[in-house]
Amino acid sequence: MRENLRGIEKNPHAEPVEARTLLVPIAASASKCDCPALRRRIQVGSASAIMTTAQEIQQRALVIDGLSYYSDGYTGDLRAGGVDALNVTVCHFEADYREACDRIAGWLARTAAPESEWRLVERRGDLDAARADGRTGVVMGWQNMRPVEDDLDRLALFHKLGVRVMQITYNYRNFLGDGCLETEDAGLSVMGRDAVRLMNQLGIAIDLSHVGDRTALDAIALSEKPVLATHADARALVDLPRNKSDDVIKAIAETGGVIGASVYGPMLWDGDTSRRPTIDDFVRHLEHIVEVAGIDHVGFGTDLPAAKDLTKTAFAAANRRLWSGISSYGDAFGHDIPARYPADANSHAKLANITGALVARGWRDRDIEAYLGGNIARAFGEIWRP
Repeated sequence: MRENLRGIEKNPHAEPVEARTLLVPIAASASKCDCPALRRRIQVGSASAIMTTAQEIQQRALVIDGLSYYSDGYTGDLRAGGVDALNVTVCHFEADYREACDRIAGWLARTAAPESEWRLVERRGDLDAARADGRTGVVMGWQNMRPVEDDLDRLALFHKLGVRVMQITYNYRNFLGDGCLETEDAGLSVMGRDAVRLMNQLGIAIDLSHVGDRTALDAIALSEKPVLATHADARALVDLPRNKSDDVIKAIAETGGVIGASVYGPMLWDGDTSRRPTIDDFVRHLEHIVEVAGIDHVGFGTDLPAAKDLTKTAFAAANRRLWSGISSYGDAFGHDIPARYPADANSHAKLANITGALVARGWRDRDIEAYLGGNIARAFGEIWRP
């Protein structure tokens, strides 16, 4: 059954991708084996051999996307890319209590339906179970604490309903703390401190991806469990508030947490309007995070949608407003969803391209497997209740 989840050519719904398209980024990376850490020498005869190795690694690995910002239940691209599970943002970042409950109810119905392609993930063992039975595991999460409003008792309710990842803030201030686009970051509020303690007790993963530096460091210092940045890149390489500083990256790692490098274009972009980011740019950020945090503390969070009809994503209408606070990337390359990402990594179906780039650069198999999902699975196991 596992074989049916692998290989773009086996997905009847995925957009066809020619072999030469897959191999271009791999061939480019093969000539750049200069990363000083975690390397082994491998002998490969061609770019196609690299891709074969990449696909074999993904067959063995537990593959977990740390963040998909929207899903309508479509699994075609996920299966084509070999994704075993993903953290899905189940409600819009501005959703209130009622809307969050409605969206959660929808996912509970989807996972409980007869012959469902999805399995609800509430504990570490559910990740392996989803892989074993050929379904896609969904970790329900969200990117803002607005559904809690001013009542932390709701955290226990949402945990009971199956929510397992919560981001302290989105880009701006809420009851708990300050987001990364606030001009002043006052750190965690009293309510925010109480929330961190309660999330630890309940077994809810704390996500700091969009959180301001001081608020993030406050949460890290207070948490007794690993914390996550499910989808973030390195500010040392691209100086945007949405990316993470080396200090925050290192502090997350010291909790036992994981930083999920993202293929989201604005966070990889160097400002050159003539050049859209590529997989090489993503790998550069990933390897910087490895240098700062260590190989045991990296993963990936694509920030891709897992949807068949991209025009219906909950965030489509908000693109311009969201991007205006991050960079002028959208003005340079377009505001449609595929333009947000490197052309060779703008779909879950193309994840093997990234794996191939890591093979070409000499990454060891076990380190690639850790990046693909082993690390975040370990962190989830330490955070969630058995």
